[in-house]
This record gives sequence, structure tokens and C-alpha cells, in this order.
Amino acid sequence: MELDMQATVEALGDVLRGRGCRMATAESCTGGLVASTLTDVSGSSEWFEGGVVAYDNRIKMRLLAVPEEVLARHGAVSRECVEAMVRGVCDLMNVPVGLAVSGIAGPGGGTPEKPVGTVWMAWRCFDRIWSRVFHFQGGRGQIKLQSVHAAIAELART
Repeated sequence: MELDMQATVEALGDVLRGRGCRMATAESCTGGLVASTLTDVSGSSEWFEGGVVAYDNRIKMRLLAVPEEVLARHGAVSRECVEAMVRGVCDLMNVPVGLAVSGIAGPGGGTPEKPVGTVWMAWRCFDRIWSRVFHFQGGRGQIKLQSVHAAIAELART
């Protein structure tokens, strides 16, 4: 892990530990890379509860309680989906803080409306949920790494 990301994760851990709370992740296109990055830091077991890799929509619905209607109407790569994912993972893990990621890492799967590199993310801190769309460039690995960095950095800023 690069030093900047390690410092960001350590700072996030310090804030969570200081507040006495834990967090969880719900990931699709990143395939567990956010959770892996968080747990690369020693001591993360004090504030990281766990994560769900919900790559398939059936897992999003079954484990994270994403409504089928949300997926049918908006798709997995949408604000509605990631906001439902972050609510679902926080409820599942019984934690007040979480993040969710769903996107198109490529090289295939893009559409004119949602091209490769489109990644939606949502975060939850207690009762506040917010989301944002990103349009990353590069190959599959680069898009996944950029997604991880953006997801963790946003949560660390709050």
C-alpha cells in the first residue's frame, strides 16, 4: 500500500477508534479491495467489522436488502443502489459507519449512459447518507484502485 493511502487509513482508524465505533464495507466492482486496503493497516480489527462483496445482484438483494425494484429501475451502478447497499451493510453488521461501491471497471460492460469507469459510491455516518458518482479513466486495475482511494479518502474527510 502506498504511504499516502496508509496514512489516510490510519487517520480514518484513529477517528473511528476515538468515537468508539466500527465500520463495514459493501463492494461490487472493487471485489473486496476496499476491505483489503483497510485491513492492511495493523490494528484495523479495532474498528473494521467486515465487508460484503456483492458482485452479483442476487447478493445485493439477499444480503444487503437492495430492493429488486431499485435494480430493475436504476441498475446496480446507480445512486439508489449504492445508498441501499450502504444501509444494508450497516444494518447487517450492526455498525454506524459504512461505505458502498458499485461501478463498471471494464474493459467491457459500459454503455453510452454508463461508460467504463463510471463508479457510484455511498457513505454512511450514523444517520447521514451521501453519495457521489465518479468517472475514472484507465484499465480495470486502475479503475479499481482509483475507486478504493476515493471511497476511503471521502470517509476519512468526514
